[in-house]
Amino acid sequence: MRSPDLPAPYAHPARLILILSLAPTIGLGIGRFAYALVLPDMRDSLHWSYSAAGFMNTINAVGYLAGALVASRLIKRFGLVESVRWGTIASILSLALCAMTGNFIALSFARLVVGFAAAAVFVGGGALAATIAQSRPERANFLLSLFYAGPGMGILASGLIAPFVLQAFGAGSWWIVWWALTLLSVAMMIPLTFASLSGNAAMDHTARVGFSVRPVLIYLAAYFLFGAGYIAYMTFMIAYVRDGGGGAAAQSLFWSLIGISAFATPWVWRRVLAFDRGGLAMTIILGVNAIGAALPIFGHSPLLLAVSALVFGVAFFAVVSSTTAFVRFNYPVQSWPAGIAAMTIAFGIGQTVGPIAVGAVTDALGSLSYALNVSAALLVLGAILAAFQGKLKMES
Repeated sequence: MRSPDLPAPYAHPARLILILSLAPTIGLGIGRFAYALVLPDMRDSLHWSYSAAGFMNTINAVGYLAGALVASRLIKRFGLVESVRWGTIASILSLALCAMTGNFIALSFARLVVGFAAAAVFVGGGALAATIAQSRPERANFLLSLFYAGPGMGILASGLIAPFVLQAFGAGSWWIVWWALTLLSVAMMIPLTFASLSGNAAMDHTARVGFSVRPVLIYLAAYFLFGAGYIAYMTFMIAYVRDGGGGAAAQSLFWSLIGISAFATPWVWRRVLAFDRGGLAMTIILGVNAIGAALPIFGHSPLLLAVSALVFGVAFFAVVSSTTAFVRFNYPVQSWPAGIAAMTIAFGIGQTVGPIAVGAVTDALGSLSYALNVSAALLVLGAILAAFQGKLKMES
């Protein structure tokens, strides 16, 4: 007999989750991470310091944190599907604003809004993807990974577009990149608009079921460190590649390798994500992520940077998948939105302090290598902390 906590089967769960993954592809893969590709040109053209450049990702993370804090309320008010769709539309509008102005305040506002919208998309989309995946329990971890691999498509697409647009149009063409990415996002929005997505009614109307934080404080701390550590790599690595002499092709290849490797996530980590043993899955995956982040410390060799991008990328989104798997294993279905929101809040706090702090370190010490050292150290510490998180007794 089927458990009453499980949703009814979906006819084509993999297809639905792949369409749903277009939302974080736009909000995160493009809305957040493409900034790293245009950051060097924006910094040169607009005369920013590294601290100012880092602030643009800090304000984005502030918006993400704010979105995570109210995501459960938005879901309860509008439902899972509408929260995802309207959050994606807001992300696209923010991309368009980035293309329209070089004003620091206006750009900060755009980065704030896309951060807020991306959080609503990620929490609502993650809960909806978990619902769809759980309708096929034997394939749930694989199906859920499809959603979290989605931003990799945004990273890949932006990596194939941005460096060559900048090369073709020359210095100061960062705004053309933002227009190109806006048009791409509009095209991606079309299938998301017309897909027959339907949220779990019980989940939609119980989005504020309690989530106990105290039993998972260690786990939340580890996820906080991941948020603080990964963002330095994803913010400044393109600048690091460029400073090492890498042109448009090298930058595109590096960024695209991160996106391509994310597509392997469902297959590489499916068994690890099935570990129902507290923080073990996060420890393993985050440890691999830390190795990828640490490799550039040893030089600018193209092979070394390529391996770094592949190793970092294959583990990057799997860390996020592991937190949703943890929530699924340890909390009832009615608590999933609140649980995913709590994880997202911890992550959001980490990535809020990360970029501006790392930018300040770089300005003070004069080298991006120090930023990468800090990034790798935070990821290692997060992996160690996660190992101490035990399995919870399922709440009711």
